[in-house]
Amino acid sequence: MASLLLSPENQIQRLNHIVNKVKKLQALELSQLTTPPNPKSWNVVEVLEHLNIAYGIYMPRLDDAFTKLPDVDSGPSEFKARWWQKIVIAGQRPKNGVRKWKMKTLKRFEPLLENQQLTQEKIDTVFETFFTRHAHLKEAILKSRNKDVTQVKIISAIGPLVNFYLPECFEFLLCHLERHMVQIEEVLE
Repeated sequence: MASLLLSPENQIQRLNHIVNKVKKLQALELSQLTTPPNPKSWNVVEVLEHLNIAYGIYMPRLDDAFTKLPDVDSGPSEFKARWWQKIVIAGQRPKNGVRKWKMKTLKRFEPLLENQQLTQEKIDTVFETFFTRHAHLKEAILKSRNKDVTQVKIISAIGPLVNFYLPECFEFLLCHLERHMVQIEEVLE
């Protein structure tokens, strides 16, 4: 298996692309945002709310990590992901615009939204939360460029079975975002 080299510049570029896509989604009709392709699927707003829930778990963990990371003078460089983390990341990453396999969402990550009660105000809140949380992610990636990212590990949202150094955590979160952007495209088709 080839090395997975991670760089903050690449991660920022991909995050900006995703945020711009979500900004375009905000302009869609209410029915496009709230209609799932079938009764067992999520609609666009539910996918975004799932992403809000998932990143909400990481926010305090990232904030805590930054209080413990020493500064470095060297600036950003590529980071080589460890083998187990690379496998976990690869499981999230879509390939050629296709999600490799669908995964059952754990209850704690499920968006508990009632389609009939999705008002424009509630939808706007979901979008605003998305933009706020992912601005936090962008800031975290930027801050990490001047930190010794090998000093603290972040426990994944599923527990201590998977832990990440900051660049691995960012990559996992970005692949998760990219995976769900593919899902949103499928919902809108």
